[in-house]
Amino acid sequence: MAIIKKQFDVGGMHCGSCAAGIQMVLSTQDGIQNASVSWDTKSGEVEFDDSKVTVEQIQKSVAELGYSATPK
Repeated sequence: MAIIKKQFDVGGMHCGSCAAGIQMVLSTQDGIQNASVSWDTKSGEVEFDDSKVTVEQIQKSVAELGYSATPK
């Protein structure tokens, strides 16, 4: 188990509520310890246990909400 901190460019957000929604969904996923999404910077940072969740799974979760998450 390793805790990874990864930054993402988040596309498709139109307001602060978009960022809050993405952050809430990510924060509730198993293996994600912390998620922070900013509409102002169009970015997010996720701390996660790489034995429970992958970058690809994080991207898929964001995509299912109608946004994109590109690792920096």
